[in-house]
Amino acid sequence: MQGNIHLSKCPVCNSTTIHQIITAIDYTVSNQSFEIWHCNGCLLRFTQNIPDINHIGPYYQSNNYVSHSDTKKGLINRLYHIVRNYTLQSKQQLIHTITKKSVGKLLDIGAGTGAFAKTMKSKEWDVVGLEPDASARNLALQNYALVLNEPAQIDHLEAQSFDAITLWHVLEHVHDLTGYWGHFKRLIAPQGKLIIAVPNYTSYDASHYQQYWAAYDVPRHLYHFSPESMEKLASINGFKLIAHYPMWFDSFYVSMLSEQYKNGKSNLIKAFYIGLMSNLKTLFNAKKCSSIIYVFEPTQ
Repeated sequence: MQGNIHLSKCPVCNSTTIHQIITAIDYTVSNQSFEIWHCNGCLLRFTQNIPDINHIGPYYQSNNYVSHSDTKKGLINRLYHIVRNYTLQSKQQLIHTITKKSVGKLLDIGAGTGAFAKTMKSKEWDVVGLEPDASARNLALQNYALVLNEPAQIDHLEAQSFDAITLWHVLEHVHDLTGYWGHFKRLIAPQGKLIIAVPNYTSYDASHYQQYWAAYDVPRHLYHFSPESMEKLASINGFKLIAHYPMWFDSFYVSMLSEQYKNGKSNLIKAFYIGLMSNLKTLFNAKKCSSIIYVFEPTQ
């Protein structure tokens, strides 16, 4: 298919021991089916035959895509916004804790409509936000008087100048994995921290919902990370893992969407149960959470 990318080796470890594992449907925009492949080498999964960077845009054009539209349409999105007010404060506190700085300079990649960037600016941090979607940038300007930059501006940022670089559910979207990790390495301060949050397909909710798991979100999610594949990706690119944290609310949000995809309707009781079970398993192993925040620092 024109504009689609077929991978013959793993985009993280270059292993050729890859194979199709499941097929998932794009429930958000196109209702098209996409193959998800698995790497035996590093345990990454990735969406096969993805639209290239020039053809992916239409798959983001939905009023239901909350990170770009800030929509409060529907119960699930209303609940998302209620929880977000809490998680924004948690993220801000996490940045202070891991950087050991009350103020500093932060680069937020994939800033969406600017909610996190605004939160950090309100705490006197110097924040640069990058966001590819023009409508999301416009909402950031309207709602927060916040000017976000296009991703190409990353080439013009000062080297070794950021105390923190954050990607909140963004890395799974970027076509040029190697290129972005090169930017991280160039831009991070010597004692800086790289914070990446991504879904975890080894979680209980993922194993329960299988091809209906909402966090597969094909084709927008190009990669589906396991803890092993994230640590391998970082190591290859000159970073080491120093901490990881669970994102407790993601299991409930993802389960609500997954119930809708699987059964054609919401079932809040069932979704809450699956989300709770997922989090209970996380109590014994933090790497089993529906989504994980990874904290890296550059190797010397």
